[in-house]
Amino acid sequence: MTHKVIIGCGYLGQRVARACLQQGLPVTGVVRSTASAGVLQAAGLQARVLDLDVPSDSLPALRDTELFYFAPPPRQGTEETRVRRLIAGFEQSGHPRRVVYLSTTGVYGDCAGAWVDETRPANPQVARARRRWSGEQRFRAWSRASAGELVILRVAGIYGPDKLPLARLKRAEPTVRESEAPYTNRIHIDDLVQVCLAAMARGGNGEIYNVSDGAPGNMTDYFNRVADWAGLPRPPQISLAEAQLQLSAGMLSYLQESRRLDSRKLQRELGVELRYPDLRSGLEACR
Repeated sequence: MTHKVIIGCGYLGQRVARACLQQGLPVTGVVRSTASAGVLQAAGLQARVLDLDVPSDSLPALRDTELFYFAPPPRQGTEETRVRRLIAGFEQSGHPRRVVYLSTTGVYGDCAGAWVDETRPANPQVARARRRWSGEQRFRAWSRASAGELVILRVAGIYGPDKLPLARLKRAEPTVRESEAPYTNRIHIDDLVQVCLAAMARGGNGEIYNVSDGAPGNMTDYFNRVADWAGLPRPPQISLAEAQLQLSAGMLSYLQESRRLDSRKLQRELGVELRYPDLRSGLEACR
């Protein structure tokens, strides 16, 4: 029975870890702080502390493990330095047998609303997407050199219990009027968990899978529907020109990209049947 290791054992990782335990699979969660490790241990999970922002020789034993890499990239720059340090440490910790790397659909860049499948070339246009692309490239280079197996998940926006924009809605922050809003894509956290497990068990070595519910909408419709679900006022709408002056740089970066994700490959090749194939059913499951 192959030991599972989850680097970045937070909102997603803890759910994947619990699913592994329910299946009788041994699993260790790796987090950055002793406080986070305490949370895992209180939940009955094995925990290790590792800060990939600093050189370290304290990597957990990884030889012949199955590694889920869910840790976010650093906040600055375009290089994935955390993945670089991890791979450099494999010489001491041992190489995992297989890695599932959590990337982002942002690596496709702006696609002007077109449908996008996994054959579309990457074209990351903002720093956060370039960092993920750097991570993909580093893991690919490791896989070629070591013969370790690699599966890449390009994941849309994640939503679920405790991961909805309720604070933003309560602050009545504006959003772009619907006629100017870009296409966006999303996946419910419970479906993402089953995709991650299926990717580890059945994903093709070297394959990329788009992870979304396959029912894209637009950003403003998303905020409106969450507001209606929560019984909150819908956010005020402003023009895209007004948004340039009023919204944060992070939000503006999302407004600059529009694409619709084709996720049929994950259902076809991984055999995943989504529990929440649209936002309506997914929001109902958040109660």
